[in-house]
Amino acid sequence: MTASPLRHLRLLAWLAALWIAWELLHYEQYKLTGNPGSVHLFTVLTDWLGFHGHEKVMRIGVGIMEMVAAVLVLIPRTQGLGGLLAMGVMSGAIFFHVVSPLGIDPYGDGGVLFREACVTWAAGLLVAVLRRDQLLALFHRVTGRGVAVPA
Repeated sequence: MTASPLRHLRLLAWLAALWIAWELLHYEQYKLTGNPGSVHLFTVLTDWLGFHGHEKVMRIGVGIMEMVAAVLVLIPRTQGLGGLLAMGVMSGAIFFHVVSPLGIDPYGDGGVLFREACVTWAAGLLVAVLRRDQLLALFHRVTGRGVAVPA
């Protein structure tokens, strides 16, 4: 007896969700404790954006959004929403690594943060696509409009 393709897709969604949660929560220890590397990174960003002296607000705000995404992606009914939120947060990280003075490799480690942001973004996309039925149902509930589900 072989497993159904649907079962494989569910497993794939959960593996991607576990990656997202682990990755996002792992870095909270640096953001939320004021690790010097994290403080430096967010200081570069806030100074570049013209928000001098607001590093902590941005660092903690991003940390909170990451924690929310990590929790949502682990709850079966909200997994799709968590995937979208993870994509949103990682889109910001990728954007700032590419266009700001941070650069792709701010720590001189070969761009580990940038690569992990890209993988986490892709995992969020995978979860959102595999859980699109949840997202379409949420859209319907929020807007009161029906949405045709693509085959």
